Amino acid sequence: MNRFAHAITLNGLFSGENFKPTLILLYTPLMLTAWKYYGSVGFYNVKLSQSFNLFNSRELTAEYFHFGSAFVLLGLLSLLVIKIALKENLSDYGLGIGDWRFGLKAVLLLAPILILSTYPSSKMPDFRAEYPFFKDAGRTATAFITHAFAYTLYYIGWEVFFRGTMQFGLRKTFGDWNAVLIQTIASCLVHIGKPDGEIFSSILGGIAWGIIAFRTNSIWYIFLMHWLLGVSLDFFICYT
Repeated sequence: MNRFAHAITLNGLFSGENFKPTLILLYTPLMLTAWKYYGSVGFYNVKLSQSFNLFNSRELTAEYFHFGSAFVLLGLLSLLVIKIALKENLSDYGLGIGDWRFGLKAVLLLAPILILSTYPSSKMPDFRAEYPFFKDAGRTATAFITHAFAYTLYYIGWEVFFRGTMQFGLRKTFGDWNAVLIQTIASCLVHIGKPDGEIFSSILGGIAWGIIAFRTNSIWYIFLMHWLLGVSLDFFICYT
């Protein structure tokens, strides 16, 4: 006990320059656990589907619930942490326009590659079993457009949390590279249970998109690319 007491102490954990990284690193597992357990399609199906569904469709409601939970738990609550607990500007967390010239160039260069990369995945049984969350998303053009629009809630929450709150929030303490790697670790672990190709690609994506986020000083170009990736995969699954 004496050796442990000398090795680590709670004194000053939430004071001075330790406050922000401590808060973010405690907030991260708490919020991710809450979202994975209480914001999932499975939670809706087991706990809520009997009493709450939209348009008489449990599958559609499950998707909206999952996307909306990401937007609220990962996105909106993170903004409150930044503004109320940390008392900092949202622009310091990549929530401004940033270097839009470089950002648009990155989107125009990478978007076609990302879209085309989803085509082989769309033919794989494990991806087809996983996506889209709403299996009738391709039933009509209106249904798919609505599905694609709803996806924005999911990806806004995701990028605000991982690339915004985590990566930008931890860069001063751990440095740029380590901040990128920390959010990559967290985002990769959240992919556990997804197709193995998606998990491994999430590591590459976490690093590459993290670098672009710092280069542009904005998460919004990554949000657009991430959204295009998800919607393209669902499009190819539904229509090819």
